[in-house]
Parts: sequence; C-alpha cells; structure tokens
Amino acid sequence: MTDRETGRGRDTERPEGQEGMRGDGALARGRTETAEERADRQWQDLMQEIRVVQTGVQILLGFLLTVVFTPRYESLGSADKGIYILTVVLGSLATGALIGPVSFHRLVAGRRIKPETVAWASRLTFIGILLLLATLTTALVLILRVATDNAIVPWLVAGVLAWYLLCWFALPLWARSRHTAKMRE
Repeated sequence: MTDRETGRGRDTERPEGQEGMRGDGALARGRTETAEERADRQWQDLMQEIRVVQTGVQILLGFLLTVVFTPRYESLGSADKGIYILTVVLGSLATGALIGPVSFHRLVAGRRIKPETVAWASRLTFIGILLLLATLTTALVLILRVATDNAIVPWLVAGVLAWYLLCWFALPLWARSRHTAKMRE
C-alpha cells in the first residue's frame, strides 16, 4: 500500500504551472495531498485567520462593555443608547461566532470528521466576519453621532462601510474570479 492510499502522504508542491500525473492517471496541478492532509492544512490556515480577527473583536467588545459604566452614558439620548445596545449585542454575537470554531473542534476532536469540522468552522468564521462588519458599522454610527454633526454621519459611515466591503469582499472575490479563470485556461 502506498502512502497516498493510506492517507499518510506528504504535501508536495510543484512550481506554479508545472503539472504531473496523479496516481489515478488524472492530470494534477499544484499541491498533492489527501483529504485528511487538506483538512489539516485548511484547519491551520483557518486558525491563523481567526487569531487575527478574534483578538480585535474581543478588544473592541471589552471597550464597548465599559461604556455603560462611564458618566457620559447617562447623557446619551434613547436613540444613541439603542445603537449602543445593538452594537454590544452584535459584538457579542461576533465574538461567539469567532470562538465557535475552537469549541466545535474541541467537542468533535478524534471523531474523524476533520473535513466537516473545517467546513463548519469556516461558516462560523464567515458569519463572525459579517457580524464584525455590523459591529464596526454601528459603533462608528454611535461614535460619530456623539462626536460630530449628525448631517455628515451617514456619509462618513457609508464611506467607511464601502471601504470595508471593498477590502473584505470585493477585492478577494475579484482576485478569486480572475485567478480561477486563469487556472482554467
């Protein structure tokens, strides 16, 4: 039995554009790895991504949780208090979604479902990013309503939101479609 058949193979990288034959006779490009190896690699990649975003969302939530205990909070109007509560709830939901993959992995570790774990963790991470987007947007609305003239708040928030959407979604989707099309050629 070969390493490939037992699932104990190693990742082998080919230089970009170099092709070879897989064990089943099919044309292979790039990385050659088993489903288990791919799941392990994807899990490590996902954990690195979560480490970056999780720290930021936890710090943001920590600061948000302290606002209610400041003297300034009492002077906020009901609309601003509502925005604050919404922001805290969104931040809490984002934190939960971004910590979820770790808990998920702990509860299913050793059950031989790593590919499924990666898929669920990836979904939770994406939901966490969407919730973080909403948290940052509502926090910005609240801060700008308190700090500046209300007339420019929607414009400033729309500009920042457009920037987030460009950086977090539009650019990666454009790159994905562009490079996916090149791979097909």
